[in-house]
Amino acid sequence: MNAQATDEIHPGEATTPAQPQAPSVHMRALITWIAIFPLVSIGMLLLGPIMEPWHPILRALLLTALVVPAAVYFVVPRLMAGHGALSRKAVERAARRSA
Repeated sequence: MNAQATDEIHPGEATTPAQPQAPSVHMRALITWIAIFPLVSIGMLLLGPIMEPWHPILRALLLTALVVPAAVYFVVPRLMAGHGALSRKAVERAARRSA
């Protein structure tokens, strides 16, 4: 039997599901912005009164020191996982429609 014959898909056999593509750079930028904007807004609301007399550079330093790790380690991975789940569902729906 040649390699092509062994690769044929036989009825009743399970096939590997279609995989969604990785998000584009534009989608990753949007997801990152969706994570960062609320964190910065909340940080400014909570820390604004405390940091009001501080120099703007020090305010930015503290705010980014809190927001960036929170976004990178917690918020963005969860948003990316949600995007991946939605993408997989869309691929599965498209595969069912075309079948």
